[in-house]
Amino acid sequence: MKQFLEFIPLILFFVAYKLLGIQEAAITLVVATIVQLILFKVLFGEVTKMQLFVAGFVLVFGSLTAYFNDDSFLKWKVTIINGLFAFALLFSQFILKNPVIKHLLGKEIQLEDHIWNKINLGWALFFIFCMLLNIYISNFMSNDAWYTFKAFGLTGLSLVATVITGIYLYPHLKQLENNNDNQ
Repeated sequence: MKQFLEFIPLILFFVAYKLLGIQEAAITLVVATIVQLILFKVLFGEVTKMQLFVAGFVLVFGSLTAYFNDDSFLKWKVTIINGLFAFALLFSQFILKNPVIKHLLGKEIQLEDHIWNKINLGWALFFIFCMLLNIYISNFMSNDAWYTFKAFGLTGLSLVATVITGIYLYPHLKQLENNNDNQ
């Protein structure tokens, strides 16, 4: 249910855009994001820092889009968020020598550092790819193409990246399981 709640503002944004226009879609996105945060707090007892971070960007850029009736703000939001995610992953790995991915998943999964580094780098490259793809689509394709990309393309790409990560992790998790069984 938690994953379903993640997508509700995006789906409502897309429907509102198709039926009413960008200004109404931006307002819908902002309101739905606020309601989403409240639901996370009520249903699950917490709102993560990542959810607050993304919601803050939605509130700022969505409000600017609604106020100026200009979708450029939402297009830049996607670019900036993906760029910041990539930067945080790369900074944590190459400057801090402590990959963010390990902090996010390390409590549930025990892996060697070189595996965490590969996963961290893979996700950084994924966010860079999404950032560049968003720039291309938002500048060289129609608004309808961008709205569809935002609602479904990025979601699909994230699902593919998650599956690829799982496929990469599977042999390492299997090996870890075998090592634990032999002890």
